[in-house]
Amino acid sequence: MNTYTREELLACAIARLIGDARHVAVGAASPIPATACALLRARGIGLRISLLHKRSGNPFTEGSRELFDLAGQGRIDVFFLGGAQIDGEANVNLVRAGTNRFPGSFGSAFMYFAAKRTILFREEHSRRTLVPRVDFISAPGWSPPEVWRRGGPQALVTGKALFAWQKESRRFRLESVHPGYTVEEIRDDTGFDYDVASPVVNTEMPSREELALLRGPVAREIAANYPEFARRVWAGAA
Repeated sequence: MNTYTREELLACAIARLIGDARHVAVGAASPIPATACALLRARGIGLRISLLHKRSGNPFTEGSRELFDLAGQGRIDVFFLGGAQIDGEANVNLVRAGTNRFPGSFGSAFMYFAAKRTILFREEHSRRTLVPRVDFISAPGWSPPEVWRRGGPQALVTGKALFAWQKESRRFRLESVHPGYTVEEIRDDTGFDYDVASPVVNTEMPSREELALLRGPVAREIAANYPEFARRVWAGAA
């Protein structure tokens, strides 16, 4: 059996969700989604990656403003979004929870509407982060029919499980549980209600080929943009 880290497992799971996208935008605090994108490129897939926090990570001369223009034109296929809280209707809170204040929404609400697909990602899987209802809606998971919206949530990936988004019912469905966890544990650790696939499977483990790419060319690419993350995950591997 292949030995892998949680970060490698999550990157592989996210890479499968990205699929055949052509242009993916990745935020500043998103080394695992960035790793997933780099893995796809290491396989020879012609994926364009825009790193929002790094001028050398994109060709834009005016930073995020140009990225928002691209999203508005329908030219961003996949975006990643996390939050201090995520609820069962895929609403995201980036502003406040109780008395705790966070950096703010920036352009998350616009990107949630304009990007073709958004993968929600939060490593911590607990009732503190996955709540019945967010304290503040920074970016709504769904919109009424009369409201223009190109995209919306595709899935929610956490450190313990993968949920698919069901647009019609506006509910998540548990699709897979990461190795080491059970369906019952996921239910106990999730604050919102959700549906359950039949059957729920274990999240697919990284293959030998994927691990070789992750610990070689991917680790070197990620080290240039997320050096602390790369050192922690692949110390001595690249």
